[in-house]
Amino acid sequence: PAVVEEPRRIIQSSNIADLDDSKWIEPTKDAGRQELEIKMGNEHIAFTVAEIGSLVDVAKSVDPEGLRVFYYLTQDLRCLMFSLISLHFKIKPIP
Repeated sequence: PAVVEEPRRIIQSSNIADLDDSKWIEPTKDAGRQELEIKMGNEHIAFTVAEIGSLVDVAKSVDPEGLRVFYYLTQDLRCLMFSLISLHFKIKPIP
């Protein structure tokens, strides 16, 4: 179905699988953390980074380009999921 294909398309077009999170900001006990785990086919990748408040945090990192890809990918996936949830509750059943 298209609902399953769209997140897959977003993830593949981001090229997130080519990135390495070793240079990204490490999460600490005091700060929040963001995690993204992707399983597609035989590929399984997981990313962990300290909570990103804004693009200023991204620009300050050692790997700003990689972290920017992660930031925008998570924002895109989040918007898609919130839109689907919102759509689900706004639909009125046909009498």
